[in-house]
Amino acid sequence: MEKLMLGKPVADKISNELINKVKTLQKKPNLAIVRVGEKEADIAYENSAIKRIENVGMTWESHKLPEDVSEELLIKKIKELNNDNGVNGILLFNPLPKHIDAKKIGSSIDPLKDIDSLNPINMAKLIYKEEDAFVPCTPVAAMEILKHYGVKLEGAHAVVIGRSTVVGKPISLLLLDEHATVSICHSRTPNVEEIASKADILVLAIGSPKFADENFVKEGAVVIDVGINIDDEGKLSGDVDFDSVIDKVSLITPVPRGVGSVTTAILAKHLLRAYELQEASN
Repeated sequence: MEKLMLGKPVADKISNELINKVKTLQKKPNLAIVRVGEKEADIAYENSAIKRIENVGMTWESHKLPEDVSEELLIKKIKELNNDNGVNGILLFNPLPKHIDAKKIGSSIDPLKDIDSLNPINMAKLIYKEEDAFVPCTPVAAMEILKHYGVKLEGAHAVVIGRSTVVGKPISLLLLDEHATVSICHSRTPNVEEIASKADILVLAIGSPKFADENFVKEGAVVIDVGINIDDEGKLSGDVDFDSVIDKVSLITPVPRGVGSVTTAILAKHLLRAYELQEASN
């Protein structure tokens, strides 16, 4: 279907570029994966990340910690990885258990190894458009899809539903950097449907299955669906009611096979960039 913005062509293009670059390196970039507990979603993403990292010729190591790990021990592990010259990037799975202060943990990651942007320093660097900023992988993946499919961003009205630091806020800043006019909606916005229905580009990242139907979408809009949910029938679903909006949109990312399939490619791209920044600073 021509309306679908599939992630695979985007991911493949990024991966092929990485393969060619990694071949020229004497030392292969190495990713440290830190997982607390045994959540199915974390394990699934870990497996996807490992597959991508291996496919582009880079290496990885896994550090699994129990669900009841103390904050002190988790910070100790991260500091060990910060100080390990054999580690170029750190991927820490979120959300963390409730007894752990996620902000404190994120702040303990070396900004130059923080390839999924959990350290607030990297968010500040994004705001100031610093070249060495790491932006969360998912919003970068969404932007890569928009560019790959030739979506005009300059002058477009983009509406982002969701204000998380993982997707909503950073993708709003990335869209601003491309000269879009951005509106952000959230749980306290009284007229979300009305605002969304005026968007040229609609981005949903709230984790609510089939939240947006055809009333949220104007004719010819471009829709980026970041949500990954399980619907009432036990099927994988995005934040958009796909069947309801498909006749109105000009382009849309499906769930699955959309943004999620590009995210691991961006992770690998960030790992290579972290390696290059660290090599340059040595």
